[in-house]
Amino acid sequence: MSGTHVIGSDEVLERDVVIVGAGPAGLMAARTLQAAGRTIAVLEARDRVGGRTWSREVDGAFLELGGQWVSPDQTALLGLLDELGMSTYPRHREGANVYLAPDGSRHEYTGDMFPAGERTEKEMARVIATLDGLVEEIGAERPWDHPLARELDTVTFTEWLRRQTDDEAARENIGIFMAGGMLTKPAHAFSALQAVLMAASAGSFSHLVDEDFILDRRVVGGMQSVSQTMAGALEEGTVHLETPVRTIRWGGEDVSSEERVTVVSERVTVRARRVIVAVPPTLYSRISFEPALPWFQQQMHQHTSMGLVIKVHAVYERPFWRDKGLSGTGFGAEEPCQEVYDNTNHGDTRGTLVAFVSDEVADDLLRRPAEERRDTILRSLANYLGEEALEPDVYFESDFASEEWTRGAYAASYDLGGLHRYGAEQRSPVGPIGWACSDLAAEGYQHVDGALRQGRRAAEEALTALTD
Repeated sequence: MSGTHVIGSDEVLERDVVIVGAGPAGLMAARTLQAAGRTIAVLEARDRVGGRTWSREVDGAFLELGGQWVSPDQTALLGLLDELGMSTYPRHREGANVYLAPDGSRHEYTGDMFPAGERTEKEMARVIATLDGLVEEIGAERPWDHPLARELDTVTFTEWLRRQTDDEAARENIGIFMAGGMLTKPAHAFSALQAVLMAASAGSFSHLVDEDFILDRRVVGGMQSVSQTMAGALEEGTVHLETPVRTIRWGGEDVSSEERVTVVSERVTVRARRVIVAVPPTLYSRISFEPALPWFQQQMHQHTSMGLVIKVHAVYERPFWRDKGLSGTGFGAEEPCQEVYDNTNHGDTRGTLVAFVSDEVADDLLRRPAEERRDTILRSLANYLGEEALEPDVYFESDFASEEWTRGAYAASYDLGGLHRYGAEQRSPVGPIGWACSDLAAEGYQHVDGALRQGRRAAEEALTALTD
């Protein structure tokens, strides 16, 4: 063998649009374009569709390794599920929740608010109301245009919270939902404006702290089945798996709209009139753009990064916590697992828990030996729900940070000051190249719903350009 690595193919596919990425955004773009009668090719680096949604059987247990929940405000996703004839089921939430206080005490409670003490609860309610006021005023669509954008984008969320309250427990409890639960970065690593966008994308910060809203339902068959169903409805041969795109080559700004763009992947070469790059911004650097992208794109990509979270799955012979009158939901700002939920599958007699280890705590645990990490996580589950949690039949950790074509979870967000500087340009096409992913969404930011919205938007932009 010569050792030469050959990319592309001798045969060049001619298409109207080529889509890079077969996650929910890319497949929604493909679905929209096919419905409009356009020819398309979808090139996916992984050996599967679904992107950051992934359902697998592990040791006989069905697990959703990636995104999985559907909330009432996610109308794009709910509408698609109706179109596809797919159904959902509610997350189990009957029984008492568990709150582990910073002093180590354990509290069972019902209702919307942690039993964190009268003063802390009042401070949490007051700060949440302030955040909701900013959300209503600034919105999700163009937060960078607001007069307060620069001010809020140049202060960390940690510092903003300090300015709102001197109650440390209130700050930590709010941080469970925003830093650990959503952006999966320490609160000192993103801005208050980024936090406002995260809350606005769900309608309000109150929605983010209401697990009965944000974690309402799941898809029967798993969230990845949505992508699999969309892919199955495309014309045969449309989706090319294990096909990382290496080069996107076009003529530059001073060419006619009829100029073709060439996309070279590991297996296939496609020539088209438009390209939709439907992967996270953190992966754009894996592609060589010829000519190079303009300065604002180059800078923007250097100011975004993925969060970090370990999603833990523990499957038991039965949902033992229900026998104790517990819902399976738990929160604890000082725990390795800051969030725990009943994640039992539709129609399954076994019980499944899902827990999340985020940001700096995940840094620490990922540096430890696997067995020590497992023991630490299971002990945290036991702190919430009892000693039975120490002995699962199946245990598995989703680690998207180690995956070549993901490199983190749940989504990319800006570093301090990046959102107001570059947000206005993040969805702007460059020549024949458009962009689509949940990381660029307003409504549904970093959720499947946002990915679908962005996929449809990019497809509609491409259709307009092709018509013009």
